[in-house]
Amino acid sequence: MIDDLDRQLISWLRFNSRTPIAVLARELGVNRSTVNARIDRLVDTGVIEAFTIQVSDEVARDAIRGVVFVASDPARGQDIIRAVRGIPEAEQLHSTLGAWDLIVHLSARSLEGFDEALERIRAVPGVRDTQTSLLVNSLTRA
Repeated sequence: MIDDLDRQLISWLRFNSRTPIAVLARELGVNRSTVNARIDRLVDTGVIEAFTIQVSDEVARDAIRGVVFVASDPARGQDIIRAVRGIPEAEQLHSTLGAWDLIVHLSARSLEGFDEALERIRAVPGVRDTQTSLLVNSLTRA
């Protein structure tokens, strides 16, 4: 179970997972060993699954980006999720309710690379249908 300190730590790490332990300890009002122990526990228990990077808009500007809506066979949902997670161009994956079961954010260096990633998604056993929208411009940054 996570507590308020864990939630605050996770919030800091979401903002910048490279924040030094000393800064985290100072901001959270605890000692460095507490921060280290909390991070280790959150990783060991699977609360934190990965540390990642956020690429600047300047670098990502030339990428071909899109959203793929996926309808799937309910019996194959977890297999599809595992397969899509293995596609490097799949930056985000969301489960949904409604007409579509999954939403996949794709980013590729070229239209050809985007199309290849899309075809890999469509070829996953259990994927029944897809609909794709290319993203033209990001108006806000999460």
